Amino acid sequence: MILRELSEAIGLSGAEDAVRALIVGHICDYVDDMQVDSMGNLLAVRRGTGQSSLRIMAAAHMDEVGMIVMGIDGDGFIRFDQIGGLDDRILPGMRVLVGKDHIPGVVSWKPIHLGTDENTVSKKRLRIDIGATSKASAEAAVKPGDHIAFDSPFVELGPTVRGKAFDDRAGCASLIALIQGERFPFDLIVAFTTQEEVGTRGAQIAAQRFGPDAAFVLETTACHDLPQDPNEPDQTTITRLGGGPAITVMDRSMVSDPRLVRHLTRVAEAEGIPHQFRSPLHAGGTDAGIIHRTGKGVPSVVIANPCRYIHGPNSIMSLADFENQSRLARAGLMALTDSVLRR
Repeated sequence: MILRELSEAIGLSGAEDAVRALIVGHICDYVDDMQVDSMGNLLAVRRGTGQSSLRIMAAAHMDEVGMIVMGIDGDGFIRFDQIGGLDDRILPGMRVLVGKDHIPGVVSWKPIHLGTDENTVSKKRLRIDIGATSKASAEAAVKPGDHIAFDSPFVELGPTVRGKAFDDRAGCASLIALIQGERFPFDLIVAFTTQEEVGTRGAQIAAQRFGPDAAFVLETTACHDLPQDPNEPDQTTITRLGGGPAITVMDRSMVSDPRLVRHLTRVAEAEGIPHQFRSPLHAGGTDAGIIHRTGKGVPSVVIANPCRYIHGPNSIMSLADFENQSRLARAGLMALTDSVLRR
């Protein structure tokens, strides 16, 4: 399964090489042009049938969140900081892979047997233990600047899957499926972008390069559909696992183009594709946040897979939602015409 390959590959922001190499192997026989730009974006063009002069961009980001080595203590424990958005509360006891040799390690934690009255967790007080017995032995294995990834095998759980980096390797897998399928009426400009998790940096360069007429961004979004705590805010607007891909109405980085939201909604209803809507209350942003402000402006919309425990080592995603993301993206693109974008 391509999703397994992409999930288990390691590619933190700014070092997406292994992920990019995997994707190249899956799309090289299906695209008419392919290149890697100065930011590390993988850019490709799949020529259309010539029925439309539109130039449409489809994007998904290759990078994942993780950590970076900041230094080594005298006893051989590794100090670290985050790359992308991480919640310190999930770190204690986490298994990780450090550096280019993927050295196994564990984030330190204080056993319950020793007692604790600490109510908060801070990464500044945590260390990574790779089993080194001295600073010298640790320095022989890792260096400041080395990346630290989650050690999280991909697991199939029947109708769902568990793994790391579904944000946004699931979007990358859906984008690969678009490329490998039937050609569209227009040229499809494909961007597998870098450094989304640290500021949507790659997408900005990709969009500037091509100046598309519209953009579809394939993403992953948070869901929290667990039994509701009466002390928590109303969760009725939270995306739910198994409810279908989420069409983004608004997030902190953009308001999706209403014409494209209406278009995708009509297509989903006509094709019987399960779907839901990403709430404006959700935090976070996507590559669409920078793409839509590029050049003279690019009408943009996001189709996202709902995912539990996003930005963690063990996210859970519905295979049906994943498959329906591809279905909705393909149907929406196939039905896209000049009239949809006309004001």
